[in-house]
Amino acid sequence: MAIKHNQKIVKTHLRKDWQRRVKTHFDQAGKKKSRRTARQAKAAAVAPRPVDKLKPVVRCPTIKYNRRVRTGRGFTLAELKAYQERLILLPRRSNAPKKGDTKTDLTKVEKVSLVSAALPIAPTDIAFKEISKGDMPAAIEGGAYRALRDARSNQRYQGAREKRAREKAEAEADKKK
Repeated sequence: MAIKHNQKIVKTHLRKDWQRRVKTHFDQAGKKKSRRTARQAKAAAVAPRPVDKLKPVVRCPTIKYNRRVRTGRGFTLAELKAYQERLILLPRRSNAPKKGDTKTDLTKVEKVSLVSAALPIAPTDIAFKEISKGDMPAAIEGGAYRALRDARSNQRYQGAREKRAREKAEAEADKKK
């Protein structure tokens, strides 16, 4: 049952064994070194292939950031075709190359450990462009919304209007006979 009205705060006994719950990070420097050696071992294992994954260049969402470009998740066909032109397929075994593998000497090929180094994100032109008043498109009479609604209405009722005109023409043809 809840306490009603203005009661005094009960003094609680909060002397728990806090020393057991404290997490210390005295191994921070050692963890840093082991992560670094693990990264180097991974790079050596997959060399001369890149360590990171291929990611596309996308524009940031929202009005505030849409001038910026960053790495994203989905690709355009143009980006994939550009990547394929620069791609060199290495044979898994040097004594048995397969179809599509490169036949060039690997000592002459430029080796890159990161895809981001081979395909960097180029900054976009974020400057504002000024145009003269004469370059502005002419205003639509009645407004753009009205023009769109009229076009939608004309498209929707086009068949009915053609049918009505056809029946009217047939009726006049019958009168002349």
